[in-house]
Amino acid sequence: MEANATTVVRSTHSRLGILYMLVGMFLFAAADMLAKVLTASFHPVQIIWFRQLGLAFGVLILLTLYGKSVLSTRQPRLQLLRGALVVCSSILFVYAIRYTPLVDAVAASFVAPFFLTILGVFLLKEKVGIRRWSAVFIGFIGALIVIRPGLGVIHPAVMLVVVAAGFYAARQVIGRILADTDTTVTTITYTALTATFIISFPLPFFWQLPESATQWWLLLSLATLAGFGEIFVIKALEVAEAAVVAPVHYTLILWGTAYGYLVFNQLPDRYTWIGAAIIIAAGLYTLQRDKRSHQ
Repeated sequence: MEANATTVVRSTHSRLGILYMLVGMFLFAAADMLAKVLTASFHPVQIIWFRQLGLAFGVLILLTLYGKSVLSTRQPRLQLLRGALVVCSSILFVYAIRYTPLVDAVAASFVAPFFLTILGVFLLKEKVGIRRWSAVFIGFIGALIVIRPGLGVIHPAVMLVVVAAGFYAARQVIGRILADTDTTVTTITYTALTATFIISFPLPFFWQLPESATQWWLLLSLATLAGFGEIFVIKALEVAEAAVVAPVHYTLILWGTAYGYLVFNQLPDRYTWIGAAIIIAAGLYTLQRDKRSHQ
C-alpha cells in the first residue's frame, strides 16, 4: 500500500522533482568550484571535511523534521560501507580538481553510469542486452576523447576522477540494495553521518587554521552549499521517480563550464565537448533502458 501511494505521489510531481534536482546540481557545482579554489590553500581532507559537515547539517535538519525514525535501518553494515565509499570518491575528486579544469573533471565523472551497469551485472545479477553494452562501450569512447590518455593534453590526475566514478557507482549499487529495505532519506542520512565520522579521523593530521576571514567564508560557504544541495536532491527523490530526475545530473557540465569560465577563466576545448556529448547521449540511453527494465 505504501509503495503504491508513493508511486502516485512521485508521478504527479515530476516537474517539481526536476526543479529540485536542477537546484541541487547547481549548488553542488558551486560547491565543487569552491573546493577547487580552496585546494590552493588547504589539503583535500580538510576541504572534504567541511563539505561533509554541510551535508551532515542538512541531515540534522531532516532528523528534526522526520524524527529518529529516519535512523531505522535493516542493513546497517551496508549503510556504513556506502558512507565509506563516499569518502573515497570525494577525496579522489578533490585531489583531481586541484590539477585539472573543473569541467574536464565533471565530464570524466560522467562515466559513473557505465560502471553502474557493469557492477549491476556482476553484483546484482542484472541482465544487460547488447544495446546497453553498446552504450557502455560508446560511453567509454567518449571518456577517452575527454581524457586523451598519453597525449599530455589533460593532467593525469583526471584518472582519479574515473576511479572516483567507480566508487560512486559502487555506492549506487549499494543504494539499490538498500532500497529494498530502507527509505531514501534513511540511506542519505546514514551516508552523510558515516562519511563525516570517517573523514574526521585523519583531519587532525591535515588541519590548517584559516588565516583570513575570506578563507573562513569560503569554507563555510562550501559547507552551506553542499548541505542545501543535499536537501534539494533528497526532496527531488521524494517527489519524483529516480529515473525521471537522474538525467538532470548531466546539467553539472553546464554549471561546471560556467563556473570554470567565470572563476578560473577556463573553457573546455572542442574535444571535451565532443567527448562529453557522447558520454551524455550514451548515459541517457543507459538510464532509459534501465528505467524500462525496472517497469
